[in-house]
Amino acid sequence: MSQDVSALAAAIDQFVKVDGIHATAVPRLSLVRTSETTLPLHAVHNPAVCIIAQGRKLVLLGDKSFNYGAGQYLAVSVDVPVVGQVVEASAERPYLCFKLDLDPPLLSSILLDMGANGFDGDAQGAGQGVEVADVTAGIADVALRCVQLLDHPEDMRMLAPLIERELLYRLLCGPLASTLRQIAWGGSRLQQVNRAIGWIRRNFDKPFTIEAVAAEARMSASALHQHFKAVTAMSPLQYQKHLRLQEARRLILSHATDAASAGHRVGYDSPSQFSREYARLFGAPPLRDAARLRQSGAMLAEAIAVNG
Repeated sequence: MSQDVSALAAAIDQFVKVDGIHATAVPRLSLVRTSETTLPLHAVHNPAVCIIAQGRKLVLLGDKSFNYGAGQYLAVSVDVPVVGQVVEASAERPYLCFKLDLDPPLLSSILLDMGANGFDGDAQGAGQGVEVADVTAGIADVALRCVQLLDHPEDMRMLAPLIERELLYRLLCGPLASTLRQIAWGGSRLQQVNRAIGWIRRNFDKPFTIEAVAAEARMSASALHQHFKAVTAMSPLQYQKHLRLQEARRLILSHATDAASAGHRVGYDSPSQFSREYARLFGAPPLRDAARLRQSGAMLAEAIAVNG
């Protein structure tokens, strides 16, 4: 592990002493810590860059897996349902992660300043919604200075926007530049898929046709299916199913909603179909799954596993 990544781990460890996802005074920046490994758990991951400073994590997207550790970062370009699991962490060496939520307008502004207005997002294709790469020395250095800024609140208003801009610039010059450029480029295939994702997320509890979603994305039905699967590793209907089941799980766990009511609220007319599909995704029927998670105290672990 490079000296810069070790220094980043020490800086995160200085500011977060308890397990959890900790929002900071720096806009869009969170610091993550867990002193134990987690169960494999499900959620929708928002567009972000997650730099692991210590420990290791496994992320599953459809049939693709990403096992990455200290000195590597995960870039998520669209809202995607993932399974996440911290696989290396201990009280002596906790899992430590730097997470920056991505701001597409700011990325666009930086691209224009870089003179990248000729980027052909359509020719690039849609790409994967999740990718992993090694942290460069430049990325690690800026991330470290971003965390160290928390020690200087008097400088934050002026320096935080400059440091975030520099970090995004380094990322746009790094190994995953093509994916990050597509987030910013309104006419890219990724942005067309993102429009479809946004529509499905707003209407996940209602039936839909591929033609209706394709019209929202301004693509043909065949092109939508092809590029949607390239980005999310699942079809639009599979994506909708994941959203439905994850929202039902949240209702059961957080609001003590009974299984039949939760299934109905997310769009299932058949309780038996809901129970079958829930068990297929989460490994147990709704009530047994909820009891298992409550017993293990897995709510915080779930947030860390899929968002850090």
